[in-house]
Amino acid sequence: MVSASLSAPRFSSLVKDHPDAIAALTCAVLVLLGWQSLNLGWVGAAILILTAAYVIGGFESAREGLTTLFKEKELDVDLLMIVAALGAASLGLWRREYFMIVDGAVLILIFAISGALEGYAMQRTERSIRGLMSLTTDTAWVIRGGRAETVPIAALVVGDQVLVKPGELVPTDGLVIEGVSTLNQAPITGESIPVEKAIGDEVFAGTINGSGALRLKIHQPPESSLIQRVIHLVQQAQTEAPPSQQFIERFERGYAKVIVIAGILLAVLPPFLLGWSWEQTIYRALIFLVVASPCALMASIMPALLSGIANGARRGILFKNGAQLERMGRVRAIAFDKTGTLTTGRVEVAGMLAVEQSTQPLLEVAAALESLSEHPIGEAIVRAARQQNLTWTEAVNGQAQVGQGITGEINCQAAVVGKAAFVQSQAQRASPTLIQQSQQWEAEGKTVVWVAYGDQVLGIIAVADTVRPTAARAIAQLKRLGVEQIVMLTGDNARTAQSIAQQIGVDQVHAELLPEDKVDVIQRLQKQYQTVAMVGDGINDAPALAQASVGIAMGVAGSDVALETADVVLMADRLEQLEHAIRLGRRAQSVVKQNIVFALGFVVILLISNFAGNLTLPLGVLGHEGSTVIVTLSGLRLLRN
Repeated sequence: MVSASLSAPRFSSLVKDHPDAIAALTCAVLVLLGWQSLNLGWVGAAILILTAAYVIGGFESAREGLTTLFKEKELDVDLLMIVAALGAASLGLWRREYFMIVDGAVLILIFAISGALEGYAMQRTERSIRGLMSLTTDTAWVIRGGRAETVPIAALVVGDQVLVKPGELVPTDGLVIEGVSTLNQAPITGESIPVEKAIGDEVFAGTINGSGALRLKIHQPPESSLIQRVIHLVQQAQTEAPPSQQFIERFERGYAKVIVIAGILLAVLPPFLLGWSWEQTIYRALIFLVVASPCALMASIMPALLSGIANGARRGILFKNGAQLERMGRVRAIAFDKTGTLTTGRVEVAGMLAVEQSTQPLLEVAAALESLSEHPIGEAIVRAARQQNLTWTEAVNGQAQVGQGITGEINCQAAVVGKAAFVQSQAQRASPTLIQQSQQWEAEGKTVVWVAYGDQVLGIIAVADTVRPTAARAIAQLKRLGVEQIVMLTGDNARTAQSIAQQIGVDQVHAELLPEDKVDVIQRLQKQYQTVAMVGDGINDAPALAQASVGIAMGVAGSDVALETADVVLMADRLEQLEHAIRLGRRAQSVVKQNIVFALGFVVILLISNFAGNLTLPLGVLGHEGSTVIVTLSGLRLLRN
């Protein structure tokens, strides 16, 4: 009794989750029983059993075909299959050749099996994308009144502090304010190695906490988290058909009408033109309806593109729809924004030169004054001092001179940091060595900060937006792949842009651009190279992302506007994934072309065999549906890395 009570829900769940497979299995059993009944001479029982096979196996196709016919006034392949099967059954009853009823039942069965296999293939294709949906949690531990309490994610607001215990999913994006841990970010960013997170680092919803407890501060609404944006984009990708698929769907509607008209003509003309009997003519016309239907052609595109989208999602590359995957394979030129894309967008200390041998006093004085400032350059200097575990005396009487620098007192001595002229106006003249090094750094696009204490210049500190470690390698990969032109677009000054371009191997540099100027450059590139991709992260990149053939946004550093405008998102800001994205697009194009050629070629072979009189209805069905299954499974090749 216990076994029965447990098995019933399981069977009910199986039927609910896989109705096509259950219907196909039931139809197969009934066809075998009907065929065996005819072999035993039980004609009446066989007709009843085969009728049940027709109803169970063909119900879904008939429903979809009739819905399309009456609601959209269009014919589709489902209805053609049903008509062919019923035609075979009617011809069998008329001629008392009852095994023709089995032929029609086999047509229904193979069509049902094909539908079940296609459904399974599509479920498998989409499963890896939908897996992102399971990376969200409904509740979070929020710290209120010094205690942790469970609240729904929707109740969280900006400023709340959230506790993430070891092994838990991070409930929403936030900044670490207490604790150190390693997080598995693979489901979101595609990074295979857990990443250490400490105070000040950002963590993402859907990542898995390691062995340390973290306290986070929510800095954006939960609905704006990275994982929620991913889910939205995935849903969009699943509902939008690419242009090639839309063309095939339009083609199918007209093609089905042509097939019906041709089928009617074939059922009428051959007795007069070829001397065929009426029975032979009708039988050949039914086979024609089956083998000429464009099922395989319809299955040539979407399984392949959805598989490619799933493959990209596993690697942290999110395509919004199949159209962008197709276009990615045709990219001939790529334009990059500089700040936040080719560079980290975070200013760092890039060099120091002190008058004395040690740079410690130089950095301590600079950090003491810059700790009074919130300017990114000041934050970079303070961060560098802390990384060296330096301590410094707090500066007093600090005053910021806008665009010049900061003055203050340290141990009752005047101190100043800032531009060369500002610092040297309050200290003795700098040595030629410092001046020469400063000019060299500035020529490289770095910003130079001068530091003086008392009336002595202590030295200079160079700060710069650092190049992403993977940028040069990513661009080299793209060139080896055959991308013809790599372009940098930036609003920064030309000297800085040229310096970075030389480091990473960019072909063209366009500097000091406004957002509309970037659009103009993209348009000029499109005239020359047709398909042009644009990679960016900021609000000022959005117009260029929209203009580009394929807009690519940085998923972590990217602004909401850039992410919404872009067609492709690099979830981990990993530029090296661009190579995989282009290879994936090219593979998708190749697989789709192979599928279409195979589908059309197989139709031609089946049609020739039919008119040669060498094709039976079951063999025609097997060839037709077999080719459909083959192209569907062929599309799944893109799931492989």
